[in-house]
Amino acid sequence: MKRQIIKIDEEKCTGCGLCVPNCPEGALQIIDGKARLVSDLFCDGLGACIGNCPEGAILVEEREAEPYDENLVMENIVKAGTNTIKAHLKHLADHGQKEFLEQAVAFLMKRSLPIPKWEDSCSTGGCPGSTHKTIEVKPFATESVETTSQLRQWPVQLHLINPNATFLDNADLLIAADCAPFAYANFHAKFIKDKVVINLCPKLDSGIDSYIEKLAVIFAQKSIKSITIVKMEVPCCGGIEMIIRRALEKAGKFIFVKTFTVSISGELI
Repeated sequence: MKRQIIKIDEEKCTGCGLCVPNCPEGALQIIDGKARLVSDLFCDGLGACIGNCPEGAILVEEREAEPYDENLVMENIVKAGTNTIKAHLKHLADHGQKEFLEQAVAFLMKRSLPIPKWEDSCSTGGCPGSTHKTIEVKPFATESVETTSQLRQWPVQLHLINPNATFLDNADLLIAADCAPFAYANFHAKFIKDKVVINLCPKLDSGIDSYIEKLAVIFAQKSIKSITIVKMEVPCCGGIEMIIRRALEKAGKFIFVKTFTVSISGELI
């Protein structure tokens, strides 16, 4: 069957091992100095390991692979103890994998094993990005807060942008998560000024592969001077970096990328 699964670029992989503890399923091991996917059955394709690779050597691709098997994964995970079980359950919950989560819990119950609490950052059992939170708003330092828009082009949503648009010529790109401008108060002055804006949501937007294709065309055909990413602190926003990395690889380009992360409370991390 075709499904999403991890791919490792062995030329980029240095064997540092940072990806291994972030794969509670046990699908990754360091073998002969390189990270290896030891079993298709263990890889859920959700990419928890991607953000922990300093070399950008890991990506998610769609290819023929054996179906992911939650029961086989749990057989492997319970041997590693409570903390690994908890990390796996939280990983499934954070990515909205309700069916696999139910299978994992059923596995533990069937064997009369304790079910650790995993809902630390996810009160609803879903993505942390959808967890309800009330934010205390700080008063403005002055009543006169109106500023001038720094937006230089339209449209801004990636689905709507024409890769041949002239505003992309010799551009410094700002690629921002949909939520970031709402969270960071000084977004226009800090990030939009003198940049061409592209916004997207790696979790909710459809056609992520088409995003990669479109950005690859832009990177290949236009003289892009730099790329600034502004994402939120929630895990799903990490997908933006994966999209940009894959598009650059597809275009055969190296472009300087700088990433900023905004907290839910509106602070730069």
